[in-house]
Amino acid sequence: MSKPAWLPFTHPITAWLLALGVVFASVVSGRAQTTPATTTTVPTAPAQPKKYQAKAPKTQPFGAKAFKASGKTTLRWLGMGGFFINSRGTNIMIDPLLNGFDMPLLITFPIAPKEVPRLDAVLLTHADNDHYSVPTTGALAGVTQAFHSTVYVDSLLQNRRLPSVGHGIGDTFQVGKVRVQLTRADHAYQNVYPGMSKRYFKQEDACGFWLETPDGTVWAPGDSRLLPEHLQYPTPDAILFDFSDSEWHFGLAGAVKIANAYPNTPLLLNHWGSVDSPDFAPFNADPEKLKKLVVNPARIQVLAPGEPLTLKRLKKLK
Repeated sequence: MSKPAWLPFTHPITAWLLALGVVFASVVSGRAQTTPATTTTVPTAPAQPKKYQAKAPKTQPFGAKAFKASGKTTLRWLGMGGFFINSRGTNIMIDPLLNGFDMPLLITFPIAPKEVPRLDAVLLTHADNDHYSVPTTGALAGVTQAFHSTVYVDSLLQNRRLPSVGHGIGDTFQVGKVRVQLTRADHAYQNVYPGMSKRYFKQEDACGFWLETPDGTVWAPGDSRLLPEHLQYPTPDAILFDFSDSEWHFGLAGAVKIANAYPNTPLLLNHWGSVDSPDFAPFNADPEKLKKLVVNPARIQVLAPGEPLTLKRLKKLK
């Protein structure tokens, strides 16, 4: 989104709130100058206890060995909204954010960009800087064969002269042993808040990804409000589960609907427990609340960043 030049690396929503705060402060300051100066002693309020925030388990770092070929598909949460998939030697990262974020964190990242030996592809769901990280994509460019995203995000990558390809919703492409298809998302929140962006965002500017690997299917829905079609896909073998309290994500009610639409699918929670911001809904959700509301709660995977999970095909009911 467009933001003031003096907020170069600020999260889009943070930048917008800060900008409004600066304007308000200047107005208040201007009014104060029209009245005589006075000295007022304000009693110090007692410190309030920090609001509870669910936190991810301790990070499990990994290195170059995790990128080698094997006879299986391994999934790793990177923290934030990111994942690393090694499908029998085909290495893919989805929305990697591994450095340079502009908000305080509750986690350490499981791998640094300079430690990544090679990637066959980086898939980006949308342009928010917790998913499309300019520092991380820049650092990974030298070891990445291609970046894939929507047409809009591709234009941002092309402006930086990164090797990228833009796709429409429903388009498919092949990355090594993995077939990838873009799925629909609804995350054009910028249009709702006046002054947040000069650009009108289209629904197709954001997406999810459906990945067919030799060992099963993985659905990464990206950041999205719940859409009817999200409840009607073939049953995936794993969902990289957007888990956030924000109304521009599934929210708790939407998360329950999707979880129960695919009652046996493992849910790999992401977008929670990573950012130290207990009052900012997009980065907050509590897995314990979800466990109480879904069918078969044992399939909820509260992974530590970097923790490996082997993808397995679900047994099909006869």
